[in-house]
Amino acid sequence: MKEIIKIAWRNIWRNKLRSSVVIISIVLGIWSGLFIMAMTYGLNEQRINGAITTTLSHGQIHNPKFLSDQTINDTILYRLAVITSINTIPQVKAYSERIISPGMVANAKGTFGTQLTGIDPQNEIKVTEIYNHLIEGTYFTKIKRNPAVIGKKLADKMKIKINSKIIVTLQNSVGDLVNAAFRVEGIFKTQNTTFDGSTIFVRKDDLAKIVDFKNGEINEIAYVGNSLEQASIIAEKLKLKDKNNKTETWDEISPELGYAQEMMSTFLIIFMLIVLAALSFGIINSMLMAVLERKKELGMLMAVGMKKQKVFAMITFETVFLTMLAAPLGLLLSYLSIEYYSTHGIDLSMFSSGLESLGIAAIMYTYLPREMYVNVTLLTLLVAFISSLFPARRALKLNPAEAIKSL
Repeated sequence: MKEIIKIAWRNIWRNKLRSSVVIISIVLGIWSGLFIMAMTYGLNEQRINGAITTTLSHGQIHNPKFLSDQTINDTILYRLAVITSINTIPQVKAYSERIISPGMVANAKGTFGTQLTGIDPQNEIKVTEIYNHLIEGTYFTKIKRNPAVIGKKLADKMKIKINSKIIVTLQNSVGDLVNAAFRVEGIFKTQNTTFDGSTIFVRKDDLAKIVDFKNGEINEIAYVGNSLEQASIIAEKLKLKDKNNKTETWDEISPELGYAQEMMSTFLIIFMLIVLAALSFGIINSMLMAVLERKKELGMLMAVGMKKQKVFAMITFETVFLTMLAAPLGLLLSYLSIEYYSTHGIDLSMFSSGLESLGIAAIMYTYLPREMYVNVTLLTLLVAFISSLFPARRALKLNPAEAIKSL
């Protein structure tokens, strides 16, 4: 077998140009496939992280009736008991209480639908990163009476600037429509223009007075754990401690994000299989040409007694050797380019309006889990072995006597 391996190694360099073309094609195929996978993973990760750090957090608690119609009177049941339960769970890093009220915001430029989110700014900065997305103004530090922080898209639609006054119409706890005046203290811009165009953050205490909440009522508690993986652990513990309210993780609140996360690995493996399948046709074609060019030589080897199993092994080893030379180069090129763009990013600002409507930032950072490199390596070797079977089988069908007579 050692002699067969040596012969196979020498054979791949008998036609250096053809072998080089095969190696380069495999390198480029692996690099392009992995890089596209990294772009897809990166876009999905950015979308999920953007949603978690601006709206969803790792999980939320609501009155079971609240999510269906968001009626302001559907407040969290036994709030103090829920807070006590949260404080007993060590995985919870921080939490924030919120009042959620849909309404209409108006000024001289028109009237627009919005959602008022009443927050405690000191607790909210531990849960979300809206304060890091401010492009103008401050985050509830300057204006004392009814300050508001609004999204840039909403500010642009209403032609609002810092210190502008806005009038919000909403329903209070007894069902009456009330008007409230707020002054814009800050303008934020996230990667989600839909969120930016419909959200206004105000202080929880200010909103409680407007809607006539007198006993600390809230509609929502958002929490974060020490890591995203702990979200489900926290949720399960809260469900055991609190049977009155509904606790959901980020992927239960926004199932389309959770579904995309679950399907991503499967989809990308299928995509990589398609890329490698396309490469396999090039490998088969090159190796088949090599077999036909060496028809006389192979016929002589079989005529002097070389067993068909050894001929089969020789052709197989030649194909695998080409792949083993190309795969590390393709993986190295992929790793270097993915790592570079994971920190420097790819500027997609020309598509920013479309991307931001989907909750994706204009600067895309590549990301690829380490296990994907292993999976692709194994898939590449498998495809190379399968690709070697047809040329090897073609060699076994040669008639030694006819092959020796061929030119």
